[in-house]
Amino acid sequence: MDPSALEILYEDNHLLAVSKPARLPTMGTPADENSLLRTAKEWVKQRCGKPGNVYLGVVSRLDAPVTGVVLLARTSKAASRLTEQFRSREVEKVYWAIAEGIVQPAEDRLAHWIIPHGRHRRMMLVGPTIAGAKEAILSYRRFGIIQQDSLLEVRLETGRKHQIRIQLADRGHPIVGDYKYGARKKFPLGIALHARRIAFRHPVRDEQVVIEAPLPPAWGVTG
Repeated sequence: MDPSALEILYEDNHLLAVSKPARLPTMGTPADENSLLRTAKEWVKQRCGKPGNVYLGVVSRLDAPVTGVVLLARTSKAASRLTEQFRSREVEKVYWAIAEGIVQPAEDRLAHWIIPHGRHRRMMLVGPTIAGAKEAILSYRRFGIIQQDSLLEVRLETGRKHQIRIQLADRGHPIVGDYKYGARKKFPLGIALHARRIAFRHPVRDEQVVIEAPLPPAWGVTG
């Protein structure tokens, strides 16, 4: 990805928030493959004219097919303080999703226990007594219907891998385009899951920061 094409949502000396496009991994790719972190570091180099290594700590990450806000720390102090906010569940994390079918009830709170699947790159639901199981909690609100599918606002209480995807699929309403968790309908690019908003305390200044990412054109929805 060309660093100049990166959509910057927020920037100061301590933080960098960007809008991740679909199919771009956040991090953890081989040296010859692109990632959001590698692209963001190159953007900082070009922006600040830094010839050497650039520090960026990934504070929030998204699955490759998911779009929306990714928060990066530009200093280790900021990374540490923000990580603690996430750990103590002080950060507001809001996602938008298009789930297959008409989700009923229109509002609910879901709680499951999940672990990684032994052989596949996915998560699975288990009982709370299973070794290694972690609790996954979210609440959702249906606020629209698009071609007989549900437009949902999802608020995370925990931040488990794939939790929105597997918890909605368990209800019989997988996210559009998410074939890994049983979707039948195609989505133009990635899946219909978008990290819409994140709100947190600034790691240095005593103020609340709210960052929103606009919806990609593939959604066909304004907002």
